[in-house]
Amino acid sequence: MANDPAASAGTGHYARGMAADHPGKQPGIADVARLAGVSIATVSRVLNGSEQVSDRRRATVRRAVDELGYRPNEAARALVSGRNRLVGVLTGDTSRYGYASTIQGIQEAAMAHGLLVTVAVVPGEHPDDVRAAVELLLSLPLAGVIGIEFDRPVSLALESLPRALPAATATLMGTHVSGLPHAYIDDELGARLATDHLLDLGHATVHHLSVDHPSESGLGRSYGYLRALADRGVDAPPVVPTGWHPLQARDAVLHSIGPEVTALFCFNDDVAMGAVRALAEQGRRVPDDVSVVGFDDAPSSQVLTPSLTSVRMDFRGLGRAVLEQLVARVEGVERPDDVELPPLLVERESSAPPR
Repeated sequence: MANDPAASAGTGHYARGMAADHPGKQPGIADVARLAGVSIATVSRVLNGSEQVSDRRRATVRRAVDELGYRPNEAARALVSGRNRLVGVLTGDTSRYGYASTIQGIQEAAMAHGLLVTVAVVPGEHPDDVRAAVELLLSLPLAGVIGIEFDRPVSLALESLPRALPAATATLMGTHVSGLPHAYIDDELGARLATDHLLDLGHATVHHLSVDHPSESGLGRSYGYLRALADRGVDAPPVVPTGWHPLQARDAVLHSIGPEVTALFCFNDDVAMGAVRALAEQGRRVPDDVSVVGFDDAPSSQVLTPSLTSVRMDFRGLGRAVLEQLVARVEGVERPDDVELPPLLVERESSAPPR
């Protein structure tokens, strides 16, 4: 076996030769070992993070890996280590900001742990929808499952998982359906922050534009809104129902929001966008005539005219936190069953004292 300096000296020549002799060939672990002048077992120990390799030899192997562009075969690594490296995610509508950003956070944290992520969408509560998503995940060699438990379909899917399979959930409230270890953002508190903000500005009351059928966890926003009004001795106006799409919110405002309304708390930023559009069509200015507060603090809230006051929900942080919850459970590490990420009110141009 060549020593490390010799292996290092011959690195460039061998790499060029291999590329020329085998164009398009993906380098394997044997190629790395040959280039580094070490055994395949040594390369394997370096790639698996073993401490039984000298720093000098580890550096030599890493140089060879980089020069060859070698990427470990995850299936083979799982087979050798005896550890599955795939995390399954059960989720609802991934086109919505909260779901998509939570998945992004899960993926970011998974990469840091050398884990892969696969996603199964549960489109509805019908048993066939739930069964299809669960069977898809259970057909794979999973390390564990994360449920983005923003709605009932995912809760039903989680109930169908084998108890022996490690699982954790991301939710929008402290008490949740599944009873699994979880990370959550308190959207009831977020709604209180939004409502209190508008009352503190001097508005006599606050009207609420809410989706017709919010998810179970999303009901926290309505509860928080109502509690904030009750705590201040303010009568709650009837909630104005809308759909999820901004154009549905626009129509709801055009048909249901009268000239007496000076403050609107919207279910999310998409709903707020529709509300702002409707108010403009009515010739009412935001915030001069009506203050509008959104929820989620999606990137679009910063570029609206006027920019949107909103409650920031750290969905990416939620995804990272729930992945850590799952990893702790897989590895048998003690940690609290619940991790809270607080919401934050972000004041921008769309809210102001009433005239």
